[in-house]
Amino acid sequence: MNEAERRPAIETRDVAKKYGTVLALRDLSLTVERGEIFGFLGPNGAGKTTSVKILLGLTHATSGYGAILGQPLGAIEARRRIGYLPELFRYQDWLTAPEVLAFHAGLLGMPGRLQKGEIARVLEVVGLAGRERAKVGTFSKGMQQRLGLGVALIGDPELLILDEPTSALDPVGRADVRAIVCAARDRGATVFLNSHLLSEVEAVCDRLAILDKGRIVASGTMAEILGAFEVRITFAQVPVDGALDALVRYAAEAEGPRTFVLRSIAEADVPDLVARLVRCGARVAAVEPVRGSLEERFLNLIGAGDADAADR
Repeated sequence: MNEAERRPAIETRDVAKKYGTVLALRDLSLTVERGEIFGFLGPNGAGKTTSVKILLGLTHATSGYGAILGQPLGAIEARRRIGYLPELFRYQDWLTAPEVLAFHAGLLGMPGRLQKGEIARVLEVVGLAGRERAKVGTFSKGMQQRLGLGVALIGDPELLILDEPTSALDPVGRADVRAIVCAARDRGATVFLNSHLLSEVEAVCDRLAILDKGRIVASGTMAEILGAFEVRITFAQVPVDGALDALVRYAAEAEGPRTFVLRSIAEADVPDLVARLVRCGARVAAVEPVRGSLEERFLNLIGAGDADAADR
């Protein structure tokens, strides 16, 4: 493994972008490790599209440093190893899906003798096998979204940059995309995922960053973003003294005579605690994780940013 291969898939330091007098991006510092699914979130106008364009070399940063797959931003060598699904795209209505994929395989420099097998593989992966003869103009929005994802997957890229990959898909299609994204990570690819569907991000991402008004307001693992893990335990009857003693060490707070919230317990300790409660003679009716959703945390962070702006 050479030095470039040991570096993160994406790294930026203090990247800023100005359009005239407008500061679209300020001090963007990210590290996306190889082999992870990284969520990139933010409201409309936060600077996500500008960030992606800079990563892909479609526009240049005003200041700061960045590298992708161990190469400077915009390097042709790195761009050949990236699969990209933009939020808005359109393929010619008169082409078939294999023709669209063949065109992009050619742009990658894939030899013609390898294209047929690769196109068949990608069509199978994105659920378009059997529609090889259909024109793109007859595709539904969901099918076109699947084709766009197929274009990003052609050539088995090291890095996938996906902008709203599930925006036009039904629940079955979204589940398919989640499986495709996880399979890409499992084979060693890195996925940079931008989505407004926060439940999708929560389901698949290893780490994420939240962007607001051109700056990162939070980043880390899902657990770090969402905050401390808590557990609510409900008993079928008033718990016995031994069970109450077992709860004390986890800073249990009573929500009622039969319900307690444990605020200092590790997730891995929950099964042992429940087993101990049962041994003490308690009848446990429910054990529920207590943690806010990503949507709640997202709205709180964006709201805090608005408050800070008002203070200034």
